Formats: sequence, C-alpha cells, structure tokens
Amino acid sequence: MPEPMVETIPQSDSAIVAFFDVDNTLLRGASTFHIAKAAWRRKLITVRDIVRFGWHQATFLFVGENMRQLASIKDRALELLGGHTEEELVTIANEVYERDIRSRLWPETVALAREHIGKGHQVWLITASPQLVAQVIADRLGLTGALGTKIEATDGVFTGGLDGGVLHGDSKAVAARALTRDIGADLADCWAYSDSRNDIPLLTLVGNRVVVNPDSVLSKHARARGWSTLQLKHASIRAAQRRVRREARSTSAAATLRPGASTSDAGGTERASKKR
Repeated sequence: MPEPMVETIPQSDSAIVAFFDVDNTLLRGASTFHIAKAAWRRKLITVRDIVRFGWHQATFLFVGENMRQLASIKDRALELLGGHTEEELVTIANEVYERDIRSRLWPETVALAREHIGKGHQVWLITASPQLVAQVIADRLGLTGALGTKIEATDGVFTGGLDGGVLHGDSKAVAARALTRDIGADLADCWAYSDSRNDIPLLTLVGNRVVVNPDSVLSKHARARGWSTLQLKHASIRAAQRRVRREARSTSAAATLRPGASTSDAGGTERASKKR
C-alpha cells in the first residue's frame, strides 16, 4: 500500500523565537537564592540576608511568585550589589551555575529548548533575574541569549539602582515584542514557556504558548483558553517534543543567519550572539 501523505509545514523565511522563563520553568526554584548563597560564602551578605533569600526560595517553590516579597528581595539585592562590579557578578554566576544551577535544571525543559534550536529557532531566556546572570545560564546551555533585569552600572561598577524596571509581568511582553520586531520575527510563529500567572501577558503575545507546572491561577487561565499544559513527566515531555517537531515551523538558513538589531531599548534587555 502507498505510504499515507504527511502534511509538510512550510519553512519560515523569518526568524522564530522560543522564550523560556527561568525560575520554576527551566530551573527548580529561584536563581537569585543560589546567587545569594554564593555571596554569603564570599562573606558579601549576612546570615540574616541568606535566611531572607531562603524564605523567598521556599515560598516560591510551594506557593509561587509574590509581588510584595519580590519587591522586598529586589530592593535588598540592589542595596547589596551597590559598589560591586559586573565582573564580580559574572564570576559568581559562573560559580553558581556549576555548583547549584546545573544540577537543578529541569532536563526535560532543557531538551525542549534544544528541540527549538534543532528547528533553527532562536531560544531566549526571559526572566526577572539579573540579565548578567541569565546570560551566563544561556551561554552555558548554548542558547541564543537572555532578556533580564538590567542593573545600573557606571564604568562596570553597580550603582545600587536599576537600568529601567524589573523585567516582570507586562514588561516581559514589551521586551519580547521589541526583540521580535528588531529581528523580524512573526509573533504568530513564536513560542513561550512559563509556570507563572505573572507571565500571562507574554504567553498571550505569542502564537504558541505552553504552561509548565503552572501555578493555580495560570492553570485555570490556561484551561479556560485551551492552552497546552506541560507537567514535567516523561510522557508529557515526549508529547511536547512531538508537538514542536510536528507543529513548529523550521526556519530557513537565511532566517537563522539574519543579524538582529540591538535590543537595548527593549525594557532592560541585551542582545547576545547566537551560539553555533
């Protein structure tokens, strides 16, 4: 008997982006907690501070993001960073990746990110964590780049303030829209993955969204709209990978190699070179 016809999805001549939230989507827990532990080991913060960051980590794991708590942690973190250098933070972030983050990455979500890379897509981390920290994670995983909160610095030394606002909630959607506009990507072909109700604006922005181990509000929101929900179990991950292979348009060589403009105006973001 002849083989059944398989519909082929045409390639896209435009770039396609897959956005991945970091905390509790790519990584179990909050990345800032691991940075705080490293700072404590270097005697840059006190036991009281590490307890405070630890409480944030615990509640984040079991309850989800709390805006008031996030603001408190952000203010203390900026205060602690004042006077330190960007080079110090990058060094700490690399140390933290090896010691704490690598073993806490969800291998299933990392595999999905690589599924998108295999399709010729750009894969960007998008997070409220400091952009320099997120960029280290993206670099170590061989992803395209990272969009994160930018911390104000003068001559490489942190001032204790932000360069723009925290990349959170609506700001993530603003940054994602700016990035896709600058590289000529069609939002209808783009993807986003997140666990948090606060990322509903980002998830709504793209044509393909997947909620990953969602909090209760996002779970209800996703069910009402028929969004795909991914529980981090082997069967669910295999189904998600098959969906990317089956439904995601691959990009042409021209789209993959197309240079992107600077996204320094994208709500506190920074463009990085695509990894080969």
